[in-house]
Amino acid sequence: MPRLRAFLGLLASIFLLNLPQSLAGPLCNGHAELCSRKYSNVTFIGAHDSPFVGDSPADNQGLSVTAQLDAGIRFLQAQSHVNPFKTLSLCHTNCFISDAGSLTSYLTTIKNWLDKSPEQVLTLLLTNGDRTDIKKLDANFKSTGIDKYAYTPPVHPLPIDAWPTLGDLIKAKARLIVFLDYGANEKSVPYILDEFAYFFETPFDTTDPAFSQCKIDRPPKASPEGRMYIVNHYLDKEIIADVLVPDRDAAPKVNAATGKGSIQAQADICKGLYRRAPNAVLLDFFEKGEAMVAQRRLNGF
Repeated sequence: MPRLRAFLGLLASIFLLNLPQSLAGPLCNGHAELCSRKYSNVTFIGAHDSPFVGDSPADNQGLSVTAQLDAGIRFLQAQSHVNPFKTLSLCHTNCFISDAGSLTSYLTTIKNWLDKSPEQVLTLLLTNGDRTDIKKLDANFKSTGIDKYAYTPPVHPLPIDAWPTLGDLIKAKARLIVFLDYGANEKSVPYILDEFAYFFETPFDTTDPAFSQCKIDRPPKASPEGRMYIVNHYLDKEIIADVLVPDRDAAPKVNAATGKGSIQAQADICKGLYRRAPNAVLLDFFEKGEAMVAQRRLNGF
């Protein structure tokens, strides 16, 4: 009898796996379990400096933004700056060092992917290095039509336990969550959210391959209570005095799911301090290593 029950259970599993999606039930970011989970209780692996793709020492990713999304990245981070033509570009520190193209082109790429991915919730974190007026950023979003996907909380800031579930966001067609590090004004543009009203971050520019800490770096002296948090889990190396670049060669070990200096190892340090998993873990060269394995583990799969 136990063998018969096991056999019937296997048949049921095979049957469910082969059901058409319309019959098997909804998926949210690829997992039915996430449909009932609040946004603030999900861990996302993120692409740090997602638009800086290539082989130069300053690049942070090896795959295009579309390929990042196709591979499972659901948290994109990018730097916005005013270029010499007074429009917004994605620039590494400033637009004379590295310009990855216009903000509108980047947003259009993301919108095109969202158009084709109705069961996916995506987070976009923009830095505002030149403290550009929020209305100019809003105009860039609206010119691409991506603002139609953006989630607007009913209150600002939304309490950490009041976030909707991924399923609710998908049903509401509000599948893009947008944060800005500096210069947000929710009274003027309610869908571009103040990052540090919602998150704290661990230090960046890390050169310690053990990632042996999870202290709060920004906002300074912030309380972790009531905030989600972002772990900056990418390694830099010094090529000349005070000049740091991404350590591409170390990425497979840095992006390992487990082991010393791994994603899980640093997340465990953080969980020990804050009694909850990180909400985002930002990586360089995420395709090297086991980023998606780590994401599944951190979400309990």
